Amino acid sequence: MINHNNPIEIRALDHVVLRTRDLSSMLRFYQQILGCPIERELPELGLTQLRAGNSLIDIVTVESELGQLGGGNPKQDGRNLDHFCLQIAPFIEAELLRYLKKHNIQVAEFTERYGAQGFGRSIYLTDPEGNVVELKQQKSS
Repeated sequence: MINHNNPIEIRALDHVVLRTRDLSSMLRFYQQILGCPIERELPELGLTQLRAGNSLIDIVTVESELGQLGGGNPKQDGRNLDHFCLQIAPFIEAELLRYLKKHNIQVAEFTERYGAQGFGRSIYLTDPEGNVVELKQQKSS
């Protein structure tokens, strides 16, 4: 059922963040097999970002600062997918926060983050199964 009072208009999948124990194998697979070039690397955070068409695939090493946020190594009791990000139409932050809080959705603070369209404002929330979802404002054309 569509809620016409919903300020969220999803436009695209911006990026997914995968956790890995073996960065070189993952890079070999995504670069050489799938043809995704490296767009940006932040070794101090354990982050490598690969271009996948209009989206990004972020790979974080499990021992890094970012990778440790997902718990143990990827296996039955550790997450392989850190989070996924949805690009949404431009929004008013206060309005979006009111909407999410009205539905008892716990959220983090808005902050500037890098995604498939460059830097922009985004917010993290968690779905009922504990998956982390990032909502990122799509740049206006």
